[in-house]
Amino acid sequence: MNSFFMLLFSFFHVRTTCLAALLGASFLLTACVTAPRQQQADYTAFRDSRPRSILVMPPINLSPDEKAARSFLATSTGPLAESGYYVIPVTLSEETFKQNGMTVAEEAQNIDLGKLRQIFGADAALYMTVDRFGSSYRVLDSVVEAGASAKLIDIRTGQELWHGRTLVVQSSSQNNSGGLIGALVSAIVHQIANSLSDKSHQVAGMANYQLLSAGHWNSILYGPYHPQFGTD
Repeated sequence: MNSFFMLLFSFFHVRTTCLAALLGASFLLTACVTAPRQQQADYTAFRDSRPRSILVMPPINLSPDEKAARSFLATSTGPLAESGYYVIPVTLSEETFKQNGMTVAEEAQNIDLGKLRQIFGADAALYMTVDRFGSSYRVLDSVVEAGASAKLIDIRTGQELWHGRTLVVQSSSQNNSGGLIGALVSAIVHQIANSLSDKSHQVAGMANYQLLSAGHWNSILYGPYHPQFGTD
C-alpha cells in the first residue's frame, strides 16, 4: 500500500513539475515577444520646408457613414493649432471649395497645388482618408471606432513632408463585469446611447488628436507658433 501511495505521489509530482516547466517556458516565450516598433520617420524634408500654415483638404470617406468626413474635418483644427500651426479655417475652405463647384472630396484633393497656393496662401496641405467610422452592435458588445490616414504635402514644392495613420476603438465590454446577461444589456444600452449622442464624432476627435498632435513617436513636428518649435 505504501508503495502504491509513493508511486501515486511520484506520478503527480512529475506531472506538476512538467506543467510548471511548460508554463515557465511559455512565460519566457511570451515575455520575449514584443510588438515591432515602427521605423523612425525621416523628417529631413519637413525640417527644410518649415511650414507655418496648413490647409486641411476635404477628407475622402471610405466608410459607410456619410458623417465621417465632416467629423474628421471639423476636429482637425484643434490638434494642428495646438501643435503650433496656423490652420486655414475649415468653414472658410469648405465654402470656397463649394463655391468653385468642388463638392466631392476626391475632386478637391486633385486640385493643382499651385492653384491651392494662389487661393489660400497656405504653405502645406493635409490630405486625409477616413476608412473606419461609426458605431456597430456585435455579439455581447457595442463598438465605436474612427480610423484614418493622412499625409502633409508642401504646396510650394509638392514634396511629402509627413504621413501617419490612426485608429481609435471604444468597446462597451471594456468596463463590463456583470457576466453574460450584463454584457448583453450593456451592449444594447451603449448602442442606443451611441446613436443618440453621436459618440462617433467624439471618437473621431480623439483619433485626430492622436494623429495630428506633435510631440510623440513619428508625429508631425512642432510648428513655429509652439514654444517647443525646433526641439524635436
